[in-house]
Amino acid sequence: METEVIRERLQEYIRFADDKKVAAIYTMVENEIQDELDLWEDQDFLNEMKSRVDDYESGRVAGIPWEQVKKNARAR
Repeated sequence: METEVIRERLQEYIRFADDKKVAAIYTMVENEIQDELDLWEDQDFLNEMKSRVDDYESGRVAGIPWEQVKKNARAR
């Protein structure tokens, strides 16, 4: 089964599941959800992203057009 189909089925299931089942599912993924949210509060991460954007905007680092990235990926 494709991931998109699985996502749709899970969303539909959660939409109508009883409270106890929703809470159990949430408990299974709670740490992962929290980790993703915490990423934007991680000052080291934010500093690294700012540094990379500054490098790109100043011209110190050249970007690669999306079409070239796709072409390179297909070639490999």
